[in-house]
Amino acid sequence: MVKKGEDMAGDVKIQGEPMTVPTMCRFTVDRPVYPDQSFHFGSAEAAELSPLASRLFGIEGVAAVLITDNRITITKYGPATWPEVGQQVGAAIREHIASGEPAVSPEIRESIPPVDVLRDRIQGVLDSEINPSVASHGGVVRLLDVKDNMVYVQMGGGCQGCGMADVTLKQGVEVAIRSAVPEVGEIMDTTDHASGNNPYYAPSRK
Repeated sequence: MVKKGEDMAGDVKIQGEPMTVPTMCRFTVDRPVYPDQSFHFGSAEAAELSPLASRLFGIEGVAAVLITDNRITITKYGPATWPEVGQQVGAAIREHIASGEPAVSPEIRESIPPVDVLRDRIQGVLDSEINPSVASHGGVVRLLDVKDNMVYVQMGGGCQGCGMADVTLKQGVEVAIRSAVPEVGEIMDTTDHASGNNPYYAPSRK
């Protein structure tokens, strides 16, 4: 596992934070790498127009890359440990920043469908795949908003307060949505699982 702490090598500080799902780790950089934007790459082929993601896919064991502002979430496969992978991820991020290249080509942004189209497609996945599945546990997943290509969901019923909620989100909800709507960036669970309130989300201003 990656220990929380800053990698101080060089001028760029990077903090690795293990996630609930053991195959995922979030790396936070001390500066934006893709300011106020987000995109997910599920393969090296999909990352051809992203200089940063392409560098990261060059690391053995990297299965997926999510770039959001100053956060990079890596999904790995295989026997390599996070300390081993994390060291290479840090080097690749620093190399990218030093290059001056954009993290993601503008061409990718131009390919993202309008928000209304994304919202309809995501709601369709919730209605046809996700909610029929979680309903067997008394749960429900609601789509609160789509901003640009970032998705805000809320869990209710049996999913709210469940200790496995993050695993459900990462391995169930996210996988289903990304499979049907690959243009989606970060998917955020806005639910306060402790209190049952939803304090982390502000709706879009119309």
